[in-house]
Amino acid sequence: MVSTVLEHLAAFIIAVISQTGYLGIVLLMAIESACIPLPSEVIMPFSGYLVYTGRFHLLWVGLAGAVGCNLGSLVAYYVGLVGGRPLVERYGRWLLVTHHDLEMADRFFARYGDWAVFIARLLPVIRTFIAFPAGVSRMNQARFHLYTFLGSLPWCLALAYAGMKLGQRWMTLREYFHRFDAILGVAIVVGAVWFIHNRWKNRLRAA
Repeated sequence: MVSTVLEHLAAFIIAVISQTGYLGIVLLMAIESACIPLPSEVIMPFSGYLVYTGRFHLLWVGLAGAVGCNLGSLVAYYVGLVGGRPLVERYGRWLLVTHHDLEMADRFFARYGDWAVFIARLLPVIRTFIAFPAGVSRMNQARFHLYTFLGSLPWCLALAYAGMKLGQRWMTLREYFHRFDAILGVAIVVGAVWFIHNRWKNRLRAA
């Protein structure tokens, strides 16, 4: 089932980029960065393959990807800022998130937001969702976009370069990234279970 969905997504990505060129890269990477599951591990390596064929230029491919990441992240940032924060403030206790947690997140993004966004944009899975908490914590928007771009550019260039070097074998990259995604997914689930367990235990203790 999952492999079938991925095959359809890959076919869609290939069709869009083949028809619309650099604009398609911008559009698809914007969709991915808006927390919609389009894998950049297919978008950028296929674009790199088109560099291999002579249709694209590597630098323009990387820049198109990074611009798309910024545009999509703007959507996720504002969803967090306008919708996510009021929801957390009003219903956070049901999610085991307190006002103190929100204040700590605000201080974290005020002090370390630049590095948090930059590093997150270099990591699979996490890179897609960092914009939402940055918006919830009201991170300075100019800095958010600057470090989103700086983190996204090497990610996009690296994937495109790998696709260019692999040529017609560019699809083999997807298998390696899916293994890494699975490991990271397990780590996130374990972390979430630990967080919920600790918060629930603290709530019972306080009661």
